[in-house]
This record gives sequence, structure tokens and C-alpha cells, in this order.
Amino acid sequence: MKTKILKPIGLMLVLLLFSGSTPLWSQYSKDFYTVKGVVKDKLSFKTLENANISIPGTNVGTVTNANGEFSIKIKDSHNAKTIEVSLIGYSTVSFPVKGEDVEGVKIYLSPKQNILDEVTIYGTDAELLVRKAIRQIGENYSSGSNMLSGFYRETIKKRRSYVNVSEAIVEIYKTPYDQGVYKDLTQIYKGRKLVSEDPHDTVLVKLLGGPNLSIYLDIVKNPDLILNIETLSFYKFKMEGTTMIEDRPHYIISFVPQVTLPYALYFGKLYIDVQNLAFSRAEFSVSMDDRNKATAAILKKKPFGMHFKPEEISFLVTYKFRDGLSHLNYIRSDVRFKCDWKKRLFSTNYTIVSETVITGGKGEDAARIPFKLAFRDNQSLSDKVISFSDPAFWEDYNIIEPDQSLETAVNRLKKEQTK
Repeated sequence: MKTKILKPIGLMLVLLLFSGSTPLWSQYSKDFYTVKGVVKDKLSFKTLENANISIPGTNVGTVTNANGEFSIKIKDSHNAKTIEVSLIGYSTVSFPVKGEDVEGVKIYLSPKQNILDEVTIYGTDAELLVRKAIRQIGENYSSGSNMLSGFYRETIKKRRSYVNVSEAIVEIYKTPYDQGVYKDLTQIYKGRKLVSEDPHDTVLVKLLGGPNLSIYLDIVKNPDLILNIETLSFYKFKMEGTTMIEDRPHYIISFVPQVTLPYALYFGKLYIDVQNLAFSRAEFSVSMDDRNKATAAILKKKPFGMHFKPEEISFLVTYKFRDGLSHLNYIRSDVRFKCDWKKRLFSTNYTIVSETVITGGKGEDAARIPFKLAFRDNQSLSDKVISFSDPAFWEDYNIIEPDQSLETAVNRLKKEQTK
């Protein structure tokens, strides 16, 4: 069985022609307030990336950026008293809010020790536990259709410089978790981009179907990635211990390929809730044992005479426990590769990072996105959205705050576009 990940993660090397657009300016009444701050380790004072920031009792939230910074917009109608901050391996913290804008908040998380008997843990059959967790998917995840709201960002770096930044507010229609991903759809609500005008950057990489990664990388709903009962024997599973996620103990199970197939397999770790056997987190990468297979997994097209060398292809998927069920929370992909032309001495390093954070939603039994409005796997986000300069572009939508390096890059690209 060929993994379905090959379809949406195709990359295409093309000539990128810059085209400017007039930014959309919008008018709206402010019915929300914003809380901005940073999340740090209470013992080491190091900033913490990918910490979850959410409003208890809702599906509204975001995550911290690479600098540990966050910004969450809270609608007045939520009547929120606190925001909740959580991260794997740390105790969850509730921070009070007062219905008004505030900046410079510092939230400290304390590392939380494992509470399970190591003897019991290491005596557990890891593969059997994974099989049990797969059988529990129908109980632990939504049995209805859902419309999720999210923020999607993809960045492309050539060596150390950003050459493309594309962002969008997306709506994600998901069928019940026992129906697979083939009827799930993504729609771009609004988006923007910045592209380098440097003529040396004209040969760039496009991530086809980028926003659709929130569909195909949902490892629980798309079992053909790894969690297919019929293909579990392709992997060797091992119990690695336990950790805490949102104050709930989790098994950590590693997996590596143990067979050779015509296509690339994965290695990584699964995090399974001890109490209900829900998959809460998956970290996995494409095996680089055979670079040709890894290339076939992600490359759709390249110019004649260009050599493509994958270096790393990795993914992170997390779920958040709420109202007795686990819900998709955050998806990230990191792809590093080199390109060089025949007869050239040096190669060029590229890095593509894409991430989606679920920032809200409309609950179960949502209406399906019309197919004609759905984002297609053969489309590139940077071709579908406009250039931007409006500082209030996102209005009351929650996003992932740009980190310092990204802010610097955005400012540089803005200056290039206004010359």
C-alpha cells in the first residue's frame, strides 16, 4: 500500500514571476481584546516554543512562536476569565484575563515529572498498545462532521534568507474520524504573501497543496500514513517511557521501519494518553536510508539539469483534549534540501516550513465546503493570495505571532516591494 503522504507534499521547482496586487483594506468594529506575552521555563527561564494558548471551554487558541511569544485575541462574547497555557512535559497554567488589552505578559511553566512506574511501563507491549489505541479512535475523536478555523503559514528560505512568506486564514471541513480524509476539504478565507524580487531568487520552490497538509497529516484520520492495522508490521515499536501533556500522563512509543519497500517509510514517536489511549502527539520523519525514495516522496517537478538532494523531511501533529474528545490542534512540516546545477561547484540550501494552528471552529454537523471553493492539491498558496501591507489585515483572527527573524525578513521584503 502506498502512503497517501506522497500526494499533497509534492514540491515543484518553477520560474516564479512576481506580480503585485493592491492590498485589501477592511473595516470592522472591535469586539475583542488582545493578550500578548511570552512563555518560559520556570527553572531555566528559556523561552518555550509551540506552547498551546487557549480559552478554556472553547476551541479558540494559538501557539507560541520560536521565541516563545504569543498573541491571542479574545472576543468579548466569550466572557473569558482565564487563558490556559500547556506544553508537553510541563504542568498546565491558568492565567487570569480582565477583558482588556495587555502586553508584556510573562507566563512560567514548571516541568512535571513522570508519575508512572517505569517497571510497569517497560513491561508493556508497545505494538499491542498502538493497536489498542487504533481501535479506540472511534471513541476518542469526533463522530460528526466539523468545520475548523485555522491559521496557516508557509515560509521558504534560500540559504539564510526568506524569499517567500505566505499566510492565510483557512476553514477546514472534516468528516467523522471513522471516514478517512478523502472527503475533507480546505478553503482559503483570506490570505497574503510577500515574495522576494531579487532576480537571483527567480528559481524557487512551491509547496503544492500547502494548506491541505491539515487534512493529509492528520495521522489519526489518515491511517495510511502509519496507523493502518494492516501495515503496522512494517514498523518496529518500542516503549520509551512516559511524559505529561495537559496534566495527563502519556506513553511515549518510538517506531522505525523494519522492512524494505519500493517507497520511503517513516521513523518517529507516538504519544498515547494513558487514561483513554488517544493519540495526542506524533513526531515523525521520512527515512533517508534511500535518498531516491525520499525524493520521490516529495518532488513533483524540477527544471532539466537541476539536482535535488533531500536532507530532512519531518512532521509534527498534535491534538488537544476537550469535552471528552481529542481534537486536531497543530500541524507542522519541515523540509530541507539542496539544489545544484550541472557543472556548478556549489549547491543552494532551501528550507520550507509550513504550519497550521487550529484557532476555532463551528462544532459538529457543519455544512460541507462547496467543492468549487476548495483549495486543490495542485495549487500553490502564493499563487492564490495577494501581496500585503495593511497592518490590520488579520482583524480579530488569531494567528501565530511571527518570530524575530521572520519579522525582520517581512520588513525587508516589504521595503523591496515599495522601491
